[in-house]
Amino acid sequence: MTAIQKHIILSTDELDIGYSSKKEQTVIASNININLHKGELIGLIGANGIGKSTLLRTLTNVQKPLQGTVHINGKNMHEYQAIDLAKVLSLVLTESMPSKNLTVYELVALGRQPYTNWVGSLTSEDMDKVNEALRLTNIENLKNKNCFELSDGQLQKAMIARALAQDTDLIILDEPTTHLDMYHKAYILKLLQKLAKETKKTILFSSHEIDLAIQLCDTLIVMTPDLVISDQPCNLISKGIFNTLFPKDLIGFDEKTGSFRIIK
Repeated sequence: MTAIQKHIILSTDELDIGYSSKKEQTVIASNININLHKGELIGLIGANGIGKSTLLRTLTNVQKPLQGTVHINGKNMHEYQAIDLAKVLSLVLTESMPSKNLTVYELVALGRQPYTNWVGSLTSEDMDKVNEALRLTNIENLKNKNCFELSDGQLQKAMIARALAQDTDLIILDEPTTHLDMYHKAYILKLLQKLAKETKKTILFSSHEIDLAIQLCDTLIVMTPDLVISDQPCNLISKGIFNTLFPKDLIGFDEKTGSFRIIK
């Protein structure tokens, strides 16, 4: 095992996720124990309504766990001040576009907010980070365009560039391929794979593109009705985990091709 694989960026310990009120507690998933390693691309997959968004909200401190802990770089997430958490964790959410009147450069520069002074002035280091993020996502030619002029695929790349400019160890994306056609779904996920390798950042994303995730990810977190399991795709295939995702009367998993198929 390499040093990169041994370096744990995020870990959970006996994590239970769900919702609680004064009257009752609704558990979505329990006993979640996962480790996300430096430089890995990790996909979070599962059927609709299984709890992927709830898990992501819990891992990003948007929602409190029912039980258990989340650690980033060995530190309990709840011990971080908001400004310090923003320096280790960045988010790309489907509904997080602040204003489409911004230029691409201005949007990406928002990623530097945890580091700028109270008036938000960019230093030369900040500008270097922004330009590097534009280069890594191959959108330097778009930097002066307004965001409302962009296609869905271009806008998604700009949002990823903003997360890169934030320069965190961990980037978490919620359904980054929503509204994209098949080509751009594959393009965005290939881009994330490339960024994880080149920047050594840990990138976690949720997705319904299970076939693509199996092909591209170093690790998959699979949510089933019975458990949450994390492992390399090849190990998950050999364990038969993908056969448990959907009703067997309609969709089956072909271990030879590593893809799902309709049962005729």
